[in-house]
Amino acid sequence: MSATVNTEAAVEQEKNSPFGEVWQRFKKNRIAMASLILLVTLTLLAILAPLVTSYDPYVGQLPQALKGPSASHIMGTDELGRDIYTRIIYGARISLWVGLLAVAVALAAGTILGSLAAYYGRWADNLIMRFMDIMLAIPSLLLVIAFMMVLGKGIENAIIAIGIVSVPEYVRIVRSSVLAVKENDYVQAARAIGNRDLAIIARHILPNITTPVIVKATLGISTAILDTAALGFLGLGVQPPYAEWGTMLGVGRNCLAPHIVFFPGLAITVTVLAFNLLGDGLRDALDPRLKC
Repeated sequence: MSATVNTEAAVEQEKNSPFGEVWQRFKKNRIAMASLILLVTLTLLAILAPLVTSYDPYVGQLPQALKGPSASHIMGTDELGRDIYTRIIYGARISLWVGLLAVAVALAAGTILGSLAAYYGRWADNLIMRFMDIMLAIPSLLLVIAFMMVLGKGIENAIIAIGIVSVPEYVRIVRSSVLAVKENDYVQAARAIGNRDLAIIARHILPNITTPVIVKATLGISTAILDTAALGFLGLGVQPPYAEWGTMLGVGRNCLAPHIVFFPGLAITVTVLAFNLLGDGLRDALDPRLKC
C-alpha cells in the first residue's frame, strides 16, 4: 500500500514538474506525437540498418537494374541494380547526421555571438549584427554553394558550410531573447554581487532563453536536411557511391524509371515535414502562455 502511494506521488510530482507539464501539453498534439514517432522510427532504422535489410547499399547486380517495386525489392532497384529501400535507410544516417551536426555548429556559434551582441551592445552589437545582415542578404543556398566551392566536396565540408550559413538566424533569435532577459531583477542582482559577465550569461541568462532556441534548432534540422539534399543533387555534397537522398535524386533524374527519384524525394519530404511539425508542437508545448 505504501509503495503504491509513493508511486502515485512520484507520478503526480513528475506531472507538476516543468518538464512534466511540457510533456503533457505535447502529448495532446497528435500530429506532433505522430511526427516524433516517425522520426524515432527512422532513426532506429538508420542505426539498425544492417539488421533490417539484407542488401548491400553499395553493391548491385546489373541484371536487376531499373527493376520496379516487387516482393524482393519493395522500392525497386536503381541504375546499378542496388536496392533503393536499403540505400534510403543508409541515406537516413547521412541526412540525420549532417542535419544534427550542422545545427550544433550553428547553435553554438549563434548562441555565443548573439549573447555577446545583446549583453555588451554598442560597438560589439553593431559589428556582429551588421556582419549577420550581410550574410542574410545573400540567399542561403547560394552561400552554401559558395562555401562548398572554397572548402571542396564532401560530407565534412557540407556540415561546416551549412552550419556557418545558418548562424545568422540563431544570432538574431538569441540576441532578441537576451535583450528581453538581461534587465530582469535576478540578472541585476547577479551583477550587483560581483559575478563576472560570462558567468551571468551562462548561469542566469542562457537557461532562461532555451524555449525559442530549442524550437529553432528543431526546425533548423529540416532546413539542414534540405540543404544537404540540394548539395547532393548538384553534385557538391556527399559523393557516390555513398547513399544520400539528394545524391540519389541527382543520379536518378536522368533515368527513365520514375521510382528511382520518387522514393528518395518522398523520404526527403516526409522527414522535413516531420521535423517541421515536431518543431510546431514543441513551440506550442513550451509556450508559457498556454499554461492553465
